[in-house]
Amino acid sequence: MNTVLQVERLAKAFGGVKAVTDLSFGVEAGELLAIIGPNGAGKSTCFNMVGGQLTPDSGTVRLSGRDITGLPPRAIWRLGVGRTFQITATFASMTLRENVQMALISHHRRVRALWPKANGLYREEAMAVLARVGMADQAERACGVLAYGDIKRVELAVALANEPKLLLMDEPTAGMAPGERIALMGLAAEIVRERGISVLFTEHDMDVVFAHANRILVLDRGRAIASGPPSQVRADPEVRRIYLGGAAEPPEPVS
Repeated sequence: MNTVLQVERLAKAFGGVKAVTDLSFGVEAGELLAIIGPNGAGKSTCFNMVGGQLTPDSGTVRLSGRDITGLPPRAIWRLGVGRTFQITATFASMTLRENVQMALISHHRRVRALWPKANGLYREEAMAVLARVGMADQAERACGVLAYGDIKRVELAVALANEPKLLLMDEPTAGMAPGERIALMGLAAEIVRERGISVLFTEHDMDVVFAHANRILVLDRGRAIASGPPSQVRADPEVRRIYLGGAAEPPEPVS
């Protein structure tokens, strides 16, 4: 298989607190890998090192074999890594179309172009991306007036505009109602699989994780304690003890 993301012996500490220690994993082409774990397990720290928001103390991050360790987020975006955040990051005063257009303008390196005006650039492409996430009919509305679940769809559209080979999704369904969570992650999984995009995502909702992840990586106190397909992780006694509360069972996959 073609490894898109390879993380090797990644480590990060904040003062005397080791947030991530000796963490290694890979994400294959077209694979959805979920990282789960209790609060403070190191999930967000790991994400931020992969995405360039944090520089690792040690270890390496490789994208399709290229060392991207410590590169700034903009450079990593340029190399084909899209990202959605736990707290949505769209321009509230701009329309949905304009938000996606801005991502397309950046992707095509036209940010400094003075002519034609930005509003006329990549309009059709922006509408096509919005249509794919089911938001084309609201393209001319300002993001600031949308319901939270719809903003999450726009954020997904912005990430897809970069034509990423790897998509990082940090708590993609945070703050959403249960039905919205399943719908959004189902849409994301459908799109990335049809486009062959690799996905690394964190998520607290186990219904979402076990329904859509090809593999699951479980962290506790900054270390990997289990990794494998959902059925294997579900049966792991260490996962049950540390993450699922001993007797608790992860939910069955949604068929």
